[in-house]
Amino acid sequence: MSRSVHAGPEDGWHGTVSPDSQFLPEKGRYHLYIGLFCPFAHRANLVRHIKGLTDIIDISVVKPYPKGDDKGWPGWQFPQSDEEYPDATVDKLFGSKYLHEVYFKADKEYRGRYFVPALWDKKTKTLVNNESAELLRDLQTGFDSLLPPAQVRKTLYPVHLRSKIDEISAWMQRDLNTGVYKAGFAPDQETYEKNLPAVFGSLNKLEKIVHENGGPYVLGKEMTELDVRLYATLVRFDVVYVQHFKCNLGMIRREYPVLHAWLKRMYWIEPGYKETTNFKHIKENYTKSHQDINPKAITPVGPWPDIEEFYEEDYSKIKPGGVSMPEVLEHEAKL
Repeated sequence: MSRSVHAGPEDGWHGTVSPDSQFLPEKGRYHLYIGLFCPFAHRANLVRHIKGLTDIIDISVVKPYPKGDDKGWPGWQFPQSDEEYPDATVDKLFGSKYLHEVYFKADKEYRGRYFVPALWDKKTKTLVNNESAELLRDLQTGFDSLLPPAQVRKTLYPVHLRSKIDEISAWMQRDLNTGVYKAGFAPDQETYEKNLPAVFGSLNKLEKIVHENGGPYVLGKEMTELDVRLYATLVRFDVVYVQHFKCNLGMIRREYPVLHAWLKRMYWIEPGYKETTNFKHIKENYTKSHQDINPKAITPVGPWPDIEEFYEEDYSKIKPGGVSMPEVLEHEAKL
């Protein structure tokens, strides 16, 4: 199904790099804007590494804070030099101070949010795509004509698993990937208690799914988009979401032994996962850019270590865990 690249100032960008689109696959033509703190930008950067696109698509990395006001203005900033903040970079294309300047180069009337990830085309001088789910899918195939056969064969969306990937992705995105935000940004107690059960309900389900499939990946022997989607959330869970977003009914390292083993293996063994994970950016983004949640901007030191090392490779030896819901949440958990 074809997508409109950019429908107007209220819309984002939804273009696709492919041999039959206006955005042809070419080495060095495209530039990816990311934040190392953002789980959704993390997805795109992970695919860039997994597919071997790091020499084909270069990147600029915004600072993890400050963000701006509650409407996102003026938005994410670039350091003035690559030494200003570790692992953040200047805007390598335009030397911009703010990410919104890049967006306005593509559409001077743009009135949406200034998201990362955002893929820029140097040739047509516009944004290609700023929708993370679309980039997660499109980057898997868009540059295949430039890649060796071994990299072309790498897919995170294999045909025989697509129905299962689509099914799980739908509720994982709703209940976990964005569920932590629904709980964390709740404006009142009632909303928080309404949104929290879905987060741990999804973790309980995933603990069973990964155990039943035997690993090392979510669906068993093949890495899929589910691993990328899940990793970007779980690697942030204990270090940020438990305390900052009050998702504290349990920790991955304590209540979810199967997911914990899976997470540690992905970080320490799978190429691209550790390399794209920056705990300083992750911790300082959430704790120093959400003034309504953490007005003193103090970043907790723990839990420590950020991620543990030893993991059990044989999931059959692990007794699955999970959490039960307190009485106050039981009604919401059943809905």
